Amino acid sequence: MVSFLIPPPPLSPFLLFFSLYALMHGSLRNGVRHAKRHVLALSQAAPVVRTPNVCASCSTPRGIAQSASKQRAIPFSLNTYSAVPDERDERVVRMLMFGKPGAGKGTLTARLVSKYNILSLSTGDMLRQHIAECTPVGLEAEEIMARGELLPDEMVLKIVTSKLDSLQNKHWILDGFPRTLAQGELLDAHLKKRNMPLTLVVNLDVPDEVILSRISDRWVHLPSGRVYNTSYNPPRVAGFDDQTGEPLTKRPDDNPAIFARRLDAFYASTSPLLSHFAKSAAESAQSRPISYQHPHQLSLDTPTGLKVRTLSGTTSDEIWPQLDRLIHNTFPGLRERLEPKETKTRRLLSDAIAAELDADSRS
Repeated sequence: MVSFLIPPPPLSPFLLFFSLYALMHGSLRNGVRHAKRHVLALSQAAPVVRTPNVCASCSTPRGIAQSASKQRAIPFSLNTYSAVPDERDERVVRMLMFGKPGAGKGTLTARLVSKYNILSLSTGDMLRQHIAECTPVGLEAEEIMARGELLPDEMVLKIVTSKLDSLQNKHWILDGFPRTLAQGELLDAHLKKRNMPLTLVVNLDVPDEVILSRISDRWVHLPSGRVYNTSYNPPRVAGFDDQTGEPLTKRPDDNPAIFARRLDAFYASTSPLLSHFAKSAAESAQSRPISYQHPHQLSLDTPTGLKVRTLSGTTSDEIWPQLDRLIHNTFPGLRERLEPKETKTRRLLSDAIAAELDADSRS
């Protein structure tokens, strides 16, 4: 038989108020002594209850120390996280954006980077950095390119993942890779092995005739890759980059004949890629519930697994609200950037100059 005391009831509101009042007026010792006296009186008046502690599987009584479980209870909380990174990191933006040449990938990516705390990663920039720093893979890639040959998929993957592996908890959008199904499978397998799988794939669907009709209006700032179009996304000052003021140039392949071939290559390589990621998204949707969640949490609308979405429109201005809403709903914890004062001043000044030039041209 084991004896234990029924715990005393909590302090009454009046006694609690009296104790706080005594503490506020410097009578700390009196307040504590009075509270202890009240608790002692209640504990002495509480009846002693004796209950047998009998094992359910045997008839021999045993003590509390013998019957206590070695496992401790895990406190339930809606904000409880597991130490498993691959489940928790599904809230991180790890994004691929597909689209035909001229569909507005660069413009929309720049808007996301400008508004949200997301990194834009260019495969070309990463390759040039390896070559400039004379890394082993950079020297090997430079030698292959000097012979006019294409880089092997494994080498491009090594260049890309050497950067991605350092961004475990960062939000990023990958540009320029993968371009083939083989590259997509290699990237997908590597990221899953590192417990940082892709979380969003966006396909920009813009009609072919729209793209072919507006390529002659496209201008680009080569150092940064920023793209403008005089028909729907013009620079603030015609012919000059908004941020640096440097002159814009035309790409040599921005003509209908070359663009038609690029569209054919896009359909041949990208359609299998999108099918691959759509299959991965369907598999992730059927995966088991998150292990660290309480059953009551499973009804909450939390982003899990890979999402593949197609956004349609004829201009970046039409697609942008859809993309912005998708990012906001899928990653509600993603923070927006705070625009530096210098950048805001420069932007307002640029807008004022552009408005003045536009007024002069109309007069």
